[in-house]
Amino acid sequence: MERVVCILIGYLFGLLQTGYLYGKIHGIDIREYGSGNAGTTNALRVLGKKAGIITYLGDALKAVFAGIVVELIFRKSAPEMMPLLVLYSGMGVVLGHNYPFYLHFKGGKGIAAISGMALAYDWKLALCMMVLFILVVAVTRYVSLGSILMMLFFLGFLVVKGQLGYYQMEQAYLNEVYMVGGLLTILTIEKHRANIGRLLKGTESKLGEKKTS
Repeated sequence: MERVVCILIGYLFGLLQTGYLYGKIHGIDIREYGSGNAGTTNALRVLGKKAGIITYLGDALKAVFAGIVVELIFRKSAPEMMPLLVLYSGMGVVLGHNYPFYLHFKGGKGIAAISGMALAYDWKLALCMMVLFILVVAVTRYVSLGSILMMLFFLGFLVVKGQLGYYQMEQAYLNEVYMVGGLLTILTIEKHRANIGRLLKGTESKLGEKKTS
């Protein structure tokens, strides 16, 4: 039951579509421009750096706040599985962000939300993910490649650190951690399927270009 509650809490937070709302304030539906999604990269390309920063912070912080709410609710009744419940809330945020019901299930790709979830889960994980993402994008200028590699690292980090005993949870809970991490990674790859195709063809837009990404 705790898992369902955490996913629902996360989904509600995920419905706050920062990029979409910022675009509406400026008289546009951001999903009708650029790549057609409501995430940070499209906000950056369509509306500029300020929009990109605000969109990223809004989408990341909603995952942080979802994790805080979950911890406040369950830290006394289920302390032995708190890291797992925070991950479930993060998954809910990503689902709400990517598939908001009031926008006909057309949102973003969830990368900023995942980075916020990682921060709520383990700040060292979040820091490593951010460094990897920045390095990949700085070298290649492909945001999509940075996002995909960041998620693969995310999953590997969870498994390695879990098996080394850092999270101090029973193996059954750890297996769920790996499952949630795997689902989020698969979801990210699925959301970037078109980007992967363009990367393989050499036609993917680079950061700073005005093409669709």
